[in-house]
Amino acid sequence: MAGLTLAISTAGAAAAEPSPQATTSVPINWAACGDYGGECAAIKVPVDYADPSGPAIDLAIGRLKALDPAKRIGVLVVHPGGPGSSGINPFILGNAIPAASLLRQRFDLVSLDPRGVGRSSPVKCSLDVVNQAPVTYPANEAEYQAWLAYNAKLSRDCREHTGPIFDHVDTTSATRDVDSIRAALGEKKISFFAISYGTQVGQQYAELFPGNLRAMAIDSNMDHSITSAFRYLQTTTEDFEGSFRAFARWCGQTPACPLYGENVTALWDDLHRQAVEGTLKDPATGQPVTAEELRVELFGAMYAPQQRWFPVASSLKSLADGRPSKARTTAAPKAETVNYAYPAIWCSDWTWQVTGFKELDSYRKRLERTFPHTKLSPFWSDVMSCLNWQGKVSNPQHRLDVSGTPPTLLPKSRYDVGTPAAWNYAVARQIPKTTILEYDGVGHGQYRNSTCARTHIETYLTSMVLPPAGARCAPEYPTQPVTARAAEELPLSATGRPLH
Repeated sequence: MAGLTLAISTAGAAAAEPSPQATTSVPINWAACGDYGGECAAIKVPVDYADPSGPAIDLAIGRLKALDPAKRIGVLVVHPGGPGSSGINPFILGNAIPAASLLRQRFDLVSLDPRGVGRSSPVKCSLDVVNQAPVTYPANEAEYQAWLAYNAKLSRDCREHTGPIFDHVDTTSATRDVDSIRAALGEKKISFFAISYGTQVGQQYAELFPGNLRAMAIDSNMDHSITSAFRYLQTTTEDFEGSFRAFARWCGQTPACPLYGENVTALWDDLHRQAVEGTLKDPATGQPVTAEELRVELFGAMYAPQQRWFPVASSLKSLADGRPSKARTTAAPKAETVNYAYPAIWCSDWTWQVTGFKELDSYRKRLERTFPHTKLSPFWSDVMSCLNWQGKVSNPQHRLDVSGTPPTLLPKSRYDVGTPAAWNYAVARQIPKTTILEYDGVGHGQYRNSTCARTHIETYLTSMVLPPAGARCAPEYPTQPVTARAAEELPLSATGRPLH
């Protein structure tokens, strides 16, 4: 599920590093937007923060004012995830943070379309080139070389159609954009809440602007210190395997599960074997279901058990029984879009030292031996898509260097396919005064998956009261199917790959 990031502003000490506009507000021409009383506008930010007087872009922002103005704390900036997702659509035009939330009551909610995305100088690529993307982990040298050639072709095409902003969509620039919003609003401090990819923005904000933070809660964390491609694949696959095992146990304990009474692990293994052999068919269409499609479908269900475990169980049963099911959800087709910011942002932040196909193939073999059921996380594409990418790596991996920040709350789950447990523990070691909140279930984004975690997060951000050391939240899994309307699909990139 695409992640979210929230940020708050109140009065306080000056920033550790001056923002481009200091703390003096600038005129913002707000205009009404959406069905929830929203206001939308744009502020000017530099294309390149190293050249603040040079070319600028319009950064699209939106705001929902606090519903309880008498108890208003400040501004809550919601930074979207992905990377490459809009924040204005769900958080300003939509109802992603409902009116009953303390965050909605006590803060002005502010979000944005990050640079390169949506309304903010989008990264544009030729649709026909985007749709040429390879879809599987390379099985031989020829497929590996095809990946390298495609990455070079796509990056050149996107730069040609996008212009100078293409080389300035890294997370450091996105972080400085958050501080530009703070400055434009005339706020001296912000509190920051992030889920998924947005946590990387929060982490780097803590590095660059620690004095501008009132509070920070970062939920389901990216770990930008990982430099080993194998370690990246190992950690993501480890939590994929653990999530699947938890799902299988849940089915065995939940009478309403469509696979109740079945050996779920054996059923999955058999379906995966058929998919590898090319004999697994979608009962509704008669079309082959590939092993990669099957894994992506299962992978997506692990983001949000409450919404997705019943549908994926129904889908697996329909495949096993050979009968069509309304719950059948294979990977989405390639989107009809030319705004494709994911690789431009991702490959500005990540570089991998991979010597060639033999090294990558050895990773796959090791992982399949270690994780016999799920084999390989679909996030293998995070490694493959940056090999031979022709864009600038302006924000490469590094350990955080953070000091002078307020206490940080770090909620995490036991198994998280989007941001594995190992990443969260690593980030906690890099940020002083971090309190870990353990959610003992499966899922990505504990603010969404756990009422217990949500309460702790909202309590901390509004009152600065942290949960006690060692606090844990029990798993919250469904006992009955949700309605079709309540179920959410896994957000996918323009090439059908999952997002953080």
